[in-house]
Amino acid sequence: MKKFLISIASLFLLFSCNHSDSKRLYVDVSGIQVPRIIIHRYDIDLFKSAGGDLRTGLESIKSQYRFFLGTDLSDPAQLQKMADYLTNERNVGFHQACEAKFKNLTNIENDLTNAFRHLKYYFPQAGIPRFYSYISGGDYDNPVQMADSVVLIALDTYLGKDFKPYQADGIPLYKTERMDKDHIVPDCMKALVFPLITSNTQSINLLSQMVEAGKKLYFLDAMLPDVADKLKISYNDKQNDWITGSEAHVWAAIIENQMLYSTDNQVIRIFMSDGPFTPEFTKESPPRLGEWIGWQIVRGYMSRNGKVSLKELMVEKDAQKILTFSGYKPKK
Repeated sequence: MKKFLISIASLFLLFSCNHSDSKRLYVDVSGIQVPRIIIHRYDIDLFKSAGGDLRTGLESIKSQYRFFLGTDLSDPAQLQKMADYLTNERNVGFHQACEAKFKNLTNIENDLTNAFRHLKYYFPQAGIPRFYSYISGGDYDNPVQMADSVVLIALDTYLGKDFKPYQADGIPLYKTERMDKDHIVPDCMKALVFPLITSNTQSINLLSQMVEAGKKLYFLDAMLPDVADKLKISYNDKQNDWITGSEAHVWAAIIENQMLYSTDNQVIRIFMSDGPFTPEFTKESPPRLGEWIGWQIVRGYMSRNGKVSLKELMVEKDAQKILTFSGYKPKK
């Protein structure tokens, strides 16, 4: 496919759709009461329980951690699995690193509590899940998982880009740059958006996927209005600068090459897949350019349509409608 090479030095552009409705998102949540979020430290308590008789130790914390310890602890096979986990050198190393890095999670808990005030503002009926931190043993693809009313945070996936086991495991730099504590709260809130959003499974063209991704990022705008865009979309500073300075050229490439309504998997992968950069542009470009463009489209739509609620946005299936009424046209 033709490469769309962009000279960064020649671009000094401002764009009209970059979070133009930010004032709308700074809502007053001071009067909204939610229970303070507590992240229950299974990652610490489990290893502490292993100091003596394993079964006795596990029984002592079972009432706090039934999600993890709901099995029959008298079963020798289950006890052996747990013993293997607790004595695994890799798991022990991750546990020790997390214990040193995350002596407490107070700031993260405070930020989550504030995010849930925003969630209750927009979705009063939303439930408050129970949060647990744990050692995944390097499950890098699932740093945060949500299961029913439980959110699981794999703390060992947030130890910073210089954590040597990440390098030994061959995790690429573009991923390890995101594996730090600043991404925990955005990742947690991303996990919460899926039950709230309605996908249009009948339309799988590039536009529909961009807009759906944009809706998820706009949800983060609403939940975390003070968090930097780069953390929401997981870009580094250079990537963020590149797209804010090259947005019009990316959009022009999509339109001029008639890719907006394409259902070609190759085209969709170019704009929606993760990686160190987008090969069809330059090595300075960020990945997932479709997510960024979709985000700006949704921001424009919500800015121009003040009566549309966040809840209504989440269930709107018509991507073309959102584009049409967004007035999206980045300025050169």
